[in-house]
Amino acid sequence: MNSNLTSRILLGALMTIITAGCAATSAQTPGGAASPRGAYAQVHGLRMYYEAHGPPSGRPLVLLHGGGSTIHTTFGKLLPLVARSRRVIGVEQQAHGHTADIDRPLSLEQMADDTAALLRQLDIPDADILGFSSGGVVAMQLAMRHPQLVHSLILASTHSTRDGCYSYMWEGFPRATLDVMPAALRDGYLQASSNPEGLQVLFRKTVTMMMGFKDLDSEALRKVTVPTLIMTADGDVVRPEHSVELLRLFPHAQLAIFPGAVHGSYLGAAESAGHKPGSQVPTLTAVMIDEFLNEHR
Repeated sequence: MNSNLTSRILLGALMTIITAGCAATSAQTPGGAASPRGAYAQVHGLRMYYEAHGPPSGRPLVLLHGGGSTIHTTFGKLLPLVARSRRVIGVEQQAHGHTADIDRPLSLEQMADDTAALLRQLDIPDADILGFSSGGVVAMQLAMRHPQLVHSLILASTHSTRDGCYSYMWEGFPRATLDVMPAALRDGYLQASSNPEGLQVLFRKTVTMMMGFKDLDSEALRKVTVPTLIMTADGDVVRPEHSVELLRLFPHAQLAIFPGAVHGSYLGAAESAGHKPGSQVPTLTAVMIDEFLNEHR
């Protein structure tokens, strides 16, 4: 395998693994097509973008995208499937998509706090949380830092420790450059954001954040007693052994390992190296999610 192709595969994995309210205002998506379902909320100095889909009431499923991604890049295939019968709220974190950057570092802990503030602003007492890749780390931080807001967890292709991922994932960060960023992530950002120059800022801050990643507190995670569904692929950048470790760590957890899949492909994530536009696997994933959530209403 040539070095350029290797770099592109590595960065595809890297960018998908990484990653107090006032009144909300309706959103015109500045970089691309307007979304009638989108709105902004002032959260901790951030003009945070979110979208509401499905029925207008009921406990929502909150979608937390992967690093460098957007709501629709990660969840564009899955979202309409799960929103058929339930309220769904997609969130875009600092510097991602429609949510512009502000003068502070990117932090998985801060993303959890921002998400919590948004939920409180929207008068949501608790929610089901689905986090993909670095969004799964945000979901775990949310469950530890704001447990009263989390009714259940769905952790997709995520990790709680550095050694939860294969070593090549971490080794790629020091040499990662924007030119090998997956086209789906570049396009998703540029379609959503009014600031094309912000793509370089997002990339740089994401790499810095992930190079400083520290293991989550296993004892704190062990105290997360909500129903938890762990999903991963047998060809993921997350080691399957680590997904089993998470299964044993959370007191009320289930584990699904998708065969013949890679990081995010079972969700239909556009940034996934295994993305297949015609695949029916995301439909099966949506059914699995629905059954899990219905079982734990």
